[in-house]
Amino acid sequence: MRHPLEFIPGQYRKRFFFTFLFLTLILFAVFRVLDEPLQTPAAPNGIVSFELARTPEKARLIVDTWTGRVTVYASPDGENVNATPVPPDDSSPIDPTSLMYAAFGLGIDYLFMPLYAFALAFGTLLAAGRHSGWIKSLGAVAGYGAFAAAFFDAVENFALFQTMLGAYESSHPAIAAACATIKFGLLIFGLLYALAGWLLPRKSF
Repeated sequence: MRHPLEFIPGQYRKRFFFTFLFLTLILFAVFRVLDEPLQTPAAPNGIVSFELARTPEKARLIVDTWTGRVTVYASPDGENVNATPVPPDDSSPIDPTSLMYAAFGLGIDYLFMPLYAFALAFGTLLAAGRHSGWIKSLGAVAGYGAFAAAFFDAVENFALFQTMLGAYESSHPAIAAACATIKFGLLIFGLLYALAGWLLPRKSF
């Protein structure tokens, strides 16, 4: 199996890798800022908690805490109390600030996707170039996995947008959680391969 970026001439590969890595890190820093208002007792990991909410009840609770319609307190053992979602016809005033942060973050995530996909794919390409045989073929799998992760990320974001727009009682939270799980799995696999490919002796397999 050939790596998806193997057609790139060897003398340009490191240059592309560091360029995409630099841009990826810049946007990652932006996400860290955007994520701070989203970290609540209902969503301790910010947008990642929303991505992995899975159930309509938990997804709605997170959105309601972001808008201020529900106040969630964390007990000492980490369990949430006073975490009852408001009825659909609730007319209490809301603060859309955190929700706007979340929506903006999901929007620019579509720019982030190709950046991290290419950065990781070039990283796996460079690592695969140090080896031969099955370990090099595994690098091709990791390279395709980087782009597959971006695809699942795009589907996940669409499902999250639908959930934020009020599609709580639907399959969107579950779809988002499934796509996020696959995405994170592919990214971790690619990162581990790239690190191992560089740390292990050249062509040792």
